[in-house]
Parts: sequence; structure tokens; C-alpha cells
Amino acid sequence: MRHLKCRKNFLSGAVISILAAGVLLVSQQAGAAVVWDMPTPYPEAEFHTKNIRQFSDDLARLSGGEMKIKIHSAQSLFKHPEIKRAVRTGQVPIGEMLMANLQNEDPLFAADVIPFLATSHKHARALWKVQRPYIEARLRKRGMRLLYAVPWPGQGFYLKSPIRNVGDMKGVRFRTYNAATARLAELMGAVPTIVEAVEIPQAFATGIVEAMVTSGATGVRAKAWDFVGNFYDLNAWLPKNMVVVNERAFRRLSDKQRSVLLESARLAEARGWKMSADVAGSSVRELAANGVEVHAPNSEIVQQLGALGRRIVDEWLASAGPDGRALLSEYNDSQRK
Repeated sequence: MRHLKCRKNFLSGAVISILAAGVLLVSQQAGAAVVWDMPTPYPEAEFHTKNIRQFSDDLARLSGGEMKIKIHSAQSLFKHPEIKRAVRTGQVPIGEMLMANLQNEDPLFAADVIPFLATSHKHARALWKVQRPYIEARLRKRGMRLLYAVPWPGQGFYLKSPIRNVGDMKGVRFRTYNAATARLAELMGAVPTIVEAVEIPQAFATGIVEAMVTSGATGVRAKAWDFVGNFYDLNAWLPKNMVVVNERAFRRLSDKQRSVLLESARLAEARGWKMSADVAGSSVRELAANGVEVHAPNSEIVQQLGALGRRIVDEWLASAGPDGRALLSEYNDSQRK
């Protein structure tokens, strides 16, 4: 009997200890900071990643330490094509991706990569004002919420040798980064090969590609002067990266935390657009300083690429449906005012 009584007292004490520990754990969790893992596709040196670092700092500061983001740059947590699914399914609460990478799901995600539709930051802002409501609606249907979007500087061609016209691109192994850029390469007669930004130097070194389309910023970060000698400063389009959050994760935040998150995103978008404009000029100068010959395209190239751009617009409209026609009409109207 004495043995049973001792055992009963022991078990009662153990239960009390477990319950107390559970209460303490719940209390600690309730008061703990919200820490989110955030995958990004680009390395630390890229201005988009620097902007995300500042976004994270703003979030921690404005929340009084209640919210923190652990950034996993350069595809170290998820590969670029996997990030959207990771956020949608809740594997991570937040992530960054190139908006046009979702073109195969809906063409409106790729409105900003239509060649020669928006060829400056001013035009890109006007396009984004029109495009944003469509993007927000489409993300909501996928269980995600747009936080902010920031454009790359204008896109241009990097080539080993100068070209006289678009015909010189025939058969060239051409680095692309999504379906839209691959389609442009096909129309030029080049051989499209999708290569992520962090893999560019290796792709050139191993002969997988011999030319590419990307921004001056990416060219500088990849040290393009090590493998090409010519940059055609086309400003053909300004594609945007977007930062999105899982809607359920967003809803689990307190009202204060949601407000702070949205304010930090607003600051990041404003800052990121300025950074993009600044990098657009400085990167072209840095390419030239490192021996890359910077070309303004001749009239023949402009005319030929313009014709290809109009063909891509027609193809895009055919797939984008009524919303695509409405978006393009609204943008064109804004440019005539």
C-alpha cells in the first residue's frame, strides 16, 4: 500500500510538472517574436536582396521586435521555380519571385515583360498602377497576398560579338529566364536556354549559353565582362520581382503586426523603385568601365525587335482574354493623357 501511495504521489507530481511546463511553453509562445523564413532567388549583392534586408530591418524595428524575417538568399532554401508553391502551400510564409515566372498560370503576370511596352521607370510605374489590381486578385485566388513589387532596370542583350541585325542571333545559345524571354529568343532564331541568375557565370564558362538577355544590374553582379564584350542597352522591358505572403499566415498575425508588415512593404516598394532607377545608370557605367562595349541599338535592330514585340503583344492578347485587353487598353489610355 505504501508503495502504491508513493507511486500515486509521484505520478501526480509528474502530471503537475508536465501541465506547468505546458502552461509555460504556451506563455512563451504567446510572447515570442514571429519569425518567418523567407526564400529569395538572388545573391546578397543584388539590390533586390539588399532591399529585402532593409524590409526585414524595418519590420523588426516597427514591430518592436515582435516580427523577424530570416532571409535565405541565392536559392539556398528553395529553387526559384519552387518558391511560389512553397508560399502557397505554407511551407514558408513569405517569399520573393519574378512575377513573370507565373505566366504559364495566367498571362497577366507577364504584362511587364512584353517587349517595348514599358521602356522606362516612368512607363513601368504607369503599367504597374494598371497591372497591380489584376495581380492582387489572382494571388488571392491562390491563397497569397501581394506585399510589394520592384522592377529590374531595363533589359538588354549581352553578346560576345557585335550584331548588325536580329538575323545575327540565329543559332546563338541564348540565356533566358522564363517563358516570355524564351519566346523572344525563338522569334529571333536563337536557341533559348533557361538559366537562373545565380548560375550565369557557370553557364557561360561551360558553354551552355553564349549570349543572354538581362539587366545591367545582373550583368554587373555576374561580372559579365569575364565572358562577353558587348551590351546592347535596349531597355526592352522592366520585369518586376514581387514579394508575397501566405494569406493564412497573414491572417494569423495580430492587427498591429499586419499593419506593421504592410507599412514595411510600402517602404520597401518605394525604396526599391528608387534603387532600381539608380542601379540602371550606375550599372551601365560599371560595365563600360570594365571593358564591355555599350551599344545603342541601330535603327534596323530597333525596327526588327519592334516588329517582334508587336507579334508578342498579339500572342499575349490572344491568351490573356478580356482582362488582358482591358489592362492593355487602360495602360495605353494612360500614355495618351
